[in-house]
Amino acid sequence: MSPYRLETLLQPQIYPEPTRTVHHLQTHISHLFLTDGFVYKLKKAVDFGFLDFTTLEKRRHFCHEELRLNRRFSPDIYLDVVELRDDGTGGLCFGGDGAVLEYAVKMRRLPEERMMGRLLDDGQVSGDDIEAIARVVARFHAEAATGQRISSFGSLDALRANWLENLRQTLPYCGRTLSDADHRLIGDWALSMLDRRAERFEARLQGGFIRECDGDLHSENICLDQQVHIFDCIEFNETFRNSDTAADVAFLAMDLENHGRRDLAEQFVDVYCQESGDNGLRSVLPVYLVNRAFIRGKVESFRLDDVQIPDAEKQAAAVRAGRFFRLARGYVLRHCLPLTLLLTCGPTGCGKSALATELSFQLGLAHLQADRERKQLAGLQPTERNARIYTRQWNKATYQRLAELAGLELSSGRSVLVDATFRRRADREHFAQLAAANGARLIILQMDCPPELVRQRLEQREQTAVSVSDGTWQVYQRQIAGFEPPDPAEGGLIRLDAEQPVQMMAEQVLLEMGLFG
Repeated sequence: MSPYRLETLLQPQIYPEPTRTVHHLQTHISHLFLTDGFVYKLKKAVDFGFLDFTTLEKRRHFCHEELRLNRRFSPDIYLDVVELRDDGTGGLCFGGDGAVLEYAVKMRRLPEERMMGRLLDDGQVSGDDIEAIARVVARFHAEAATGQRISSFGSLDALRANWLENLRQTLPYCGRTLSDADHRLIGDWALSMLDRRAERFEARLQGGFIRECDGDLHSENICLDQQVHIFDCIEFNETFRNSDTAADVAFLAMDLENHGRRDLAEQFVDVYCQESGDNGLRSVLPVYLVNRAFIRGKVESFRLDDVQIPDAEKQAAAVRAGRFFRLARGYVLRHCLPLTLLLTCGPTGCGKSALATELSFQLGLAHLQADRERKQLAGLQPTERNARIYTRQWNKATYQRLAELAGLELSSGRSVLVDATFRRRADREHFAQLAAANGARLIILQMDCPPELVRQRLEQREQTAVSVSDGTWQVYQRQIAGFEPPDPAEGGLIRLDAEQPVQMMAEQVLLEMGLFG
């Protein structure tokens, strides 16, 4: 389809219903034209191996498949497949006698402000929302089609072939959105897990858990508009759609973690298991979590080679892809992580929380932040400021609270990261005792940052006025004056140059912790 013909779809007057505006969006496989009340989705004439839309007949077929499959979840949203015809002037039109040049799926437009991805970014997804989604997904899976042919897609041979295809398709992006080493690490782990847990995957197949699923269940395809709307399932490849129900569950759980909401991811899995009665799901979930994060990284990477996507969008896609690949690797590394208590150590403004956030994201750690716990103890909002809560007594209460929470995590067999200055040796020794009492190793992350960079960061932070931290240049100077640097004898000490980008520091930590290399 030539760009000129597509441009005619930006004209409001050609649509069958009145509309004041038309907006054009695109993915690596689709063009979407959004009118005031509807969405018209056209498929690009592309062939990625796992999908082939290169002929008009194939695009027509998959438009009808998209309508059929998505009506299982959202019959009120997916309305029709419409023909786009030659208007006689080199453009497109709806109706008329001209030759059919394209097909589009017509959908009711959902409110953008209620899209789950946006709600997650704004912190507006509740536990009740997650429970409602889990119930809808469990009910959908219970009713989804199954049978001998569908079950064949869950065989070990099929799973292995799918992984090999994903690894092959991501090779061109090594050095661009993931490293060669991470590509090997993830691939080797996944293929070995299929062998080591073969009986578990076979039990899933024999138990009837291979069904005609959604295949693309993540927050960008969910709208919480008084009810749960799930849309845009996989229509173009039955290998991706016919899968273990655990794969669907893993997709949304992974996506919630990608948004920094591991708590909601765990709740979603818990409620789904309760609603579905699927007690064996957790035995295969780790492999599917890695798989879904890897696939999302792959799909975002594909955008880098689409000539129709602007460079700025490609750059944003590369960032998203890299994050998904880091999460995929993180799922692998979690299985190599012994019980560990990590402590940040450094004055305000040196980048402790940024590093803690990245490590917690990759390793699935509870991130206990001193500033947040201090304000919660005081009954304050996270960004509310109050100088009176920075006395010696408040410091003692804050560290006691951090120790209590860290102890709960460790005693449950979960590693934890405590994000605080830990400028006093006595505070670090207390946590070292806590680690020893729970049989955990202690890792101290010492952040070394030049004063001029700290001052710059703190001045920028004060201008935003949305930080949980109340640290200022004056606070930094007081902390440095009484700082007691850690000694290697205290535990595993990792010294970090805080002038480096956060991801580089995280790589150093993971390497020195012996998780890969």
